[in-house]
Amino acid sequence: MHLQESGEMYLEAIYVLSKKSSSIRSIDVCEHMGYSKPSVSRAVGILKNGGYVVVDKDGYLSLTDSGLEIAEKIYEKHTLLADFLVRLGVSKETAVEDACKIEHDISDETFEALKKHSHKYSDK
Repeated sequence: MHLQESGEMYLEAIYVLSKKSSSIRSIDVCEHMGYSKPSVSRAVGILKNGGYVVVDKDGYLSLTDSGLEIAEKIYEKHTLLADFLVRLGVSKETAVEDACKIEHDISDETFEALKKHSHKYSDK
């Protein structure tokens, strides 16, 4: 199953929330993303059916191995792209917004080239 951009965004949100707490529910995703409960519930159902998310009997969410792999990849793209844009002189707020748009469309080849280039000039 190929995920659409919105699915990737939900996985990334769950991943970010999981870095702060091991107990994540759909309501936490709603608050984090600013989306309605029905929208998040529908998305979580789709992600669950796709094998990306597990929902336990108490409603707590966790990423499956495949969900975690995608979420980590998207998060890495987001953080590297935002940092790269800030280093180019873009304001942090704009860089974060633009990175969120770019992260879903950039090819793996281009991202790896940017990553390699960025590491050459990053603070060691």
